[in-house]
Amino acid sequence: MIRHRPSGSGHPYSDDTEQRSPVVPVAGEPLRLGVRTSPGVTRVDLEIDRDGQTRTVPLEPVARSSRGQAADGGHLASAAARDARRAGGWETRIPAPPAGAVIRYRFVGRREQGGVEHTRWFSCRSAQWRAAGEAAVNVDGGKVVGGSVEVLDDGERLHRVRFALPLAPGEHVTGFGERFDASDHRGSRLDSVVFEQYKSQGAHRRTYLPMPFAHVIGGAGWGFHVRTSRRVWFDIGATDDDLLVVEAEVDAPTGAEGVLDLALYSGRPQEVLEAFVSETGRPVELPDWVFRLWASGNEWNTQAEVERQMRLHREHDIPVGNVVIEAWSDESTFTAFRDAEYDVHDDARPHRLADFTFPETGAWPDPKGMVDALHHDDVRVHLWQIPLMKMRPHPSGQAAADARAAIAEDVLLREEAPDGSLRPYRNRGWWFPLALMPDLADDRAARWWTEKRRYLVEEIGIDGFKTDGGEHAWGRDVVALDGSRGDVANNRFPVAYAAAYGRLLESAGKAPVTFSRAGFTGSPAHGAFWAGDENSTWEAFRWSMFAGLSAASCGIVYWGWDIAGFSGPTPDAELYVRAMAASVFVPIMQYHSEFNHHRTPSNDRTPWNIAERTGDAEVLSQVRELVHLRERLVPYIAAAAREAVGSSRPLMRPLSFEHPDDPAVWEHPLQWYFGDDLLVAPVLEPGVTSVEVYLPAGAWVDVWTGEEVTGGAVGTVDVSVRGRIPVFARAAAWREGGLKEVFAG
Repeated sequence: MIRHRPSGSGHPYSDDTEQRSPVVPVAGEPLRLGVRTSPGVTRVDLEIDRDGQTRTVPLEPVARSSRGQAADGGHLASAAARDARRAGGWETRIPAPPAGAVIRYRFVGRREQGGVEHTRWFSCRSAQWRAAGEAAVNVDGGKVVGGSVEVLDDGERLHRVRFALPLAPGEHVTGFGERFDASDHRGSRLDSVVFEQYKSQGAHRRTYLPMPFAHVIGGAGWGFHVRTSRRVWFDIGATDDDLLVVEAEVDAPTGAEGVLDLALYSGRPQEVLEAFVSETGRPVELPDWVFRLWASGNEWNTQAEVERQMRLHREHDIPVGNVVIEAWSDESTFTAFRDAEYDVHDDARPHRLADFTFPETGAWPDPKGMVDALHHDDVRVHLWQIPLMKMRPHPSGQAAADARAAIAEDVLLREEAPDGSLRPYRNRGWWFPLALMPDLADDRAARWWTEKRRYLVEEIGIDGFKTDGGEHAWGRDVVALDGSRGDVANNRFPVAYAAAYGRLLESAGKAPVTFSRAGFTGSPAHGAFWAGDENSTWEAFRWSMFAGLSAASCGIVYWGWDIAGFSGPTPDAELYVRAMAASVFVPIMQYHSEFNHHRTPSNDRTPWNIAERTGDAEVLSQVRELVHLRERLVPYIAAAAREAVGSSRPLMRPLSFEHPDDPAVWEHPLQWYFGDDLLVAPVLEPGVTSVEVYLPAGAWVDVWTGEEVTGGAVGTVDVSVRGRIPVFARAAAWREGGLKEVFAG
């Protein structure tokens, strides 16, 4: 076997061994050409045909790539390990030919025993960057730097466009979706592509939830939105301090105008955000119960265990409002409870509750009874989902019938085969590899998919879905049902995914409560979000706070993170309680833990398990106090959320959002307002007994001491009590708005 795929798998951050890189050659720049081979191939040559003359270039052996996915522990690491490849790759680098030139090439492999095999002939055109008129970019407003517009042109098609926007001294650039590394991105380079970065997002500058939207704060005040779901790159003063360079993928004929739309907004951050969400989708108000504690653990995989964990919350007097059950399904259909007995519907029509029998000795003997009991205890129930149909191991029963029907009814994403035909797309990610993927951006396909889950909502009583995943539609050869390609479909998929489940819930008379980690432009209109997978470290804690504030500045109202991390060794008592204390003042307060193969001791992030694991009995009393405080805060949070939805003043908002003209706020980027009347400064370092807090101008009250403080300066605040982080209330709200009673308990 000898294989070459010109565009590779579509992995945004790693070239595949067998691909052409760059996919569109750029005149005069190196062009890498590679193949994979089966064992026994001892030599590979590249044959290049140009102008009727063929020359041969030998390839060098290289280690085969694993599509760039690194995992540093946890149960998902085993999936990454399986994706690693042995030696068997070959590559060469040649200069790309002049612009407009067409090269034809193929690969010839020679075997140890003397056999010869070759690929088919491939061809590509070389492109070059050239100046273009400003008409190449449709701009709502001015600001594009004159003479900065360029296009990557191969003589027939335009592949990219780039241009510059001016940055003035003192301007700060924030936003770009959920970003884990910083608040002010001036001096850095980013891109906008939905990507499953398993842990360490802050170190890699990769995110599940990008947006090609940003605020420019500190001068006159403005913002911009690149109106595309294709990939966009941003050089935010990294190369030239006074320029923000935007480069975007496009696909248009040479000479075309208006190949990219750019929206420019002016005003303060609230005005910029209001213009953005008015165009792309406003948040929808969710019920007050979403602001109560969310609890989950991947090992809560039986009805008995879920009921035990909820009972433990009651016994320890730690109120819980939501439970997320991740490991509930048969891990095959993701529509049937594990151990449920039922007849296979060969036509893949949806099941109803009456179709199932739940054995008393099974994992879930009475799902509806469990949900009814939890509702009686004022706990809402959410079930985990993935937007994939597992094909490993080979499916049987209902999963096989569903796969056959999905293909027959044409509800799947497709991929283009080398001969130009379309076949079902198979997931290229390292999580659930080779799975089929429904096209949830298509209304008919989305209904086909969600109707299979209707009985869960209407008959069992499920209140919401954890819409996990959503980052898997890789590759230019992916073809959506509307004919768009993967370069367009990948970023828009998670928005459609959450929207589809939201419509299901609303059609059953319920609020559209989805809990997603992936998203893009338009996501603020669809449910709640969490910051994805992270380790239990102080570094990850800090990254997550950046993520929450960044997401908020882009319109995400309902956001949370796995308190103190969900993966790796359990957090120590200090990290856990400090993170819990911060989470009281974050829109979604939820803890979660990764699957640990039921080994002992448990890795659950429940307060009582952390207390036992650390030997620190105060953890329980401190968390109890914090969760009770959260319960008392729910009316305040709900009112603030309503204001955020209606006014585009985020519920959890950076100080820069409220004080764009105050340069001091950038020295304290991880403080935030929680609603209009509370200012929060989390403790993000271990072993400290005091921290510096910046209070903007005005009269403030320390909510723990009742002491009134005049703002406009930095002060030192005692944090020796582990469960109390610096929180200040506006003095007027403290006296008149009921906050004093909330914090007094």
